Amino acid sequence: MCSMSKRLGIYVHIPFCIQKCNYCDFCSVTDLSEELALAYTERLCRDVRARAELLRGRTVDTIYFGGGTPTLLPTACLSRIMDTVTHIFSVDGTAEITIEANPATADAEKLSALCCIGFNRLSLGLQSASDEELRLLGRVHSYEDFKNTYTDARRAGFGNISADLMFGIPTQTLSSFDDTLHALISLSPEHISAYGLTVEPNTPFGRMGASLSLPNDDMQCEMYHLCGERLREAGYERYEISNYAKEGFASHHNLRYWLGEEYLGLGVAAHSFVNGERFGNSRALGDYLDGREIEEERHSLTPSEAQTEYVMLRMRLCEGVSHQDFFNRFRLSFESQYKKRLSPYIAQGFVIQDDRHTAFTEKGFLISNTVLADILDF
Repeated sequence: MCSMSKRLGIYVHIPFCIQKCNYCDFCSVTDLSEELALAYTERLCRDVRARAELLRGRTVDTIYFGGGTPTLLPTACLSRIMDTVTHIFSVDGTAEITIEANPATADAEKLSALCCIGFNRLSLGLQSASDEELRLLGRVHSYEDFKNTYTDARRAGFGNISADLMFGIPTQTLSSFDDTLHALISLSPEHISAYGLTVEPNTPFGRMGASLSLPNDDMQCEMYHLCGERLREAGYERYEISNYAKEGFASHHNLRYWLGEEYLGLGVAAHSFVNGERFGNSRALGDYLDGREIEEERHSLTPSEAQTEYVMLRMRLCEGVSHQDFFNRFRLSFESQYKKRLSPYIAQGFVIQDDRHTAFTEKGFLISNTVLADILDF
């Protein structure tokens, strides 16, 4: 395989929310107090310092504060975490530094302070422009809240804003999803993520079972295609299954996951990929705060696992797998390794292949999990 990159991304998990959404299976808690905020901040800063030696010599070019709702943490706490990261690590002066926020969790003053701290990219969770659909999802904001937060963020100085959309929401129609697309496009964020609703077992939606009224598969396919069409018309380029950006605004941090680059996860439930090893922290917030040994078992990828993971992640990207890069990494021909299993999908128009690349087509993305499970044996 090729030599290890000396560039590094950092992910910081802030697990606090006002309330859990009906579809959410992420590690988050809803009882944030000033004491808990300070304790979590202190533990995070200790985490940063403890990793200094492991990551010596790397330059950090992306930082991402995710959650949860990171903007619920007091500004002073966010500033302290950022100061610790930039003091311990070598952070590139042009690094992409993102913070997630839900509408109405950051006012104009806080958004201005976030810019001063060093955040230069904001990721806002909209999900829908329909207040009824937001209520069904368990969101605690309205579309008007989103617009107000978006406007405040622009005034604060954020020139790179991403917004999350969801389709396949209970009671959602093609028309209501189209309304959401038009509403968001009119605001012109630099980046849009559009995800199909996934019903996880240990969530309120999961416990509803068959009583949960969802758009059928055909309708969700129509929503997926409509999303791509509307965003393409508006000047957004799809670069990954669920992600679209104006020119120059693809998420550098998320790209590093799909490109197999190194990243360090800090905080409860955060995961890392460093020196060919995957490791992560448990979801037990109490253990994390108490300073107990919380790291899950490390796993060094075997050559076979690394190859499988590479293909699985690269095929999420619209550019797909570069045959030359695959050969450079694994000293194997991609075509000879996968041609036989890919042939029926190429014939049916789900996969396109030329001398240099193999990638999913638009309709191929809709069955990507099935195709990858077949060709990669998982």
